[in-house]
Amino acid sequence: MLRDAVRSLAEAKIAPHAAAVDEEARFPQEALDALTANDLHAVHVPEEYGGAGADALATVIVIEEVARVCASSSLIPAVNKLGSLPVILSGSEELKKKYMAPLAKGDGMFSYCLSEPDAGSDAAGMKTKAVRDGDHWILNGVKRWITNAGESRFYTVMAVTDPTKRSKGISAFVVEKSDEGVSFGAPEKKLGIKGSPTREVYLDNVRIPADRMIGEEGTGFATAMKTLDHTRITIAAQALGIAQGALDYAKGYVKERKQFGKPIADFQGIQFMLADMAMKIEAARQLTYAAAAKSERGDGDLTFQGAAAKCFASDVAMEVTTDAVQLLGGYGYTRDYPVERMMRDAKITQIYEGTNQVQRIVMARNLP
Repeated sequence: MLRDAVRSLAEAKIAPHAAAVDEEARFPQEALDALTANDLHAVHVPEEYGGAGADALATVIVIEEVARVCASSSLIPAVNKLGSLPVILSGSEELKKKYMAPLAKGDGMFSYCLSEPDAGSDAAGMKTKAVRDGDHWILNGVKRWITNAGESRFYTVMAVTDPTKRSKGISAFVVEKSDEGVSFGAPEKKLGIKGSPTREVYLDNVRIPADRMIGEEGTGFATAMKTLDHTRITIAAQALGIAQGALDYAKGYVKERKQFGKPIADFQGIQFMLADMAMKIEAARQLTYAAAAKSERGDGDLTFQGAAAKCFASDVAMEVTTDAVQLLGGYGYTRDYPVERMMRDAKITQIYEGTNQVQRIVMARNLP
């Protein structure tokens, strides 16, 4: 029922704008409005804070179905979870009440600020600092590659509070867009997900109350990594949706396209390509859903499973979308058809929330 409801909404309210959102590199406001109106913009927020209380698997299905028609739009529910999960996992009860309620109501999105110009895969090498000043912290630094920056109202920011302790000297804070000293860079000009703004976030003597720290001082990096264990599965879901959208489109096309006097779907070479695409997508789906169940239960092997799902599903998305372009031939290479957009969108799923090379390191260190 959930899948049917989200698919109907996505096809009616999000799909018609997907090409224009990509072409104009503009934020998919129509998608945000439709998702918010149907309480699908941040389904993971627990019921006690006014949210839908969806479990990890339901959240995955929402993201998958939105990504099937528009990858940029699927970053609304995905990044709302990424940005707010540190508060849910480690924040005080006061902090949860303060920030989960507006997120659940649709009064503001939540972004996640971990990466920096010189700290990508080596996130512990960050330079953003937070210095205590009485009942406040003062933050200075630059965060890079921040999804939905400028659009989001709330930001989970990781900053160094004790430079002598490396990862154990990093703390997490909630920063608001309206805080004095917060500003944003120009949107990055990207290969794909053009409807989701990616900007730098500048923190210039941003003074915030001490109670905006998420968890204890020095626990920020651990919270950031724990968050990624859960949210990598949302990237797997996004990749899965992109791949499914490409397969669905290609499947329809090959039945209509005629060459040598018959639909190209009648040729075994085409049939084998479609069979391989469908097989890989189904394998990715099973791995992703199993990882979502482990996320919900908090299983001990979640770190391995989350990394495996993200890595496998994103590699599948890249393969499947590339094959979809091939199946459409010259038409697939043009912007008149959606598969080239899906191919461009798929690429980022192999890169963000930890490159697939980093996922393989994570898996190797956490072999079951």
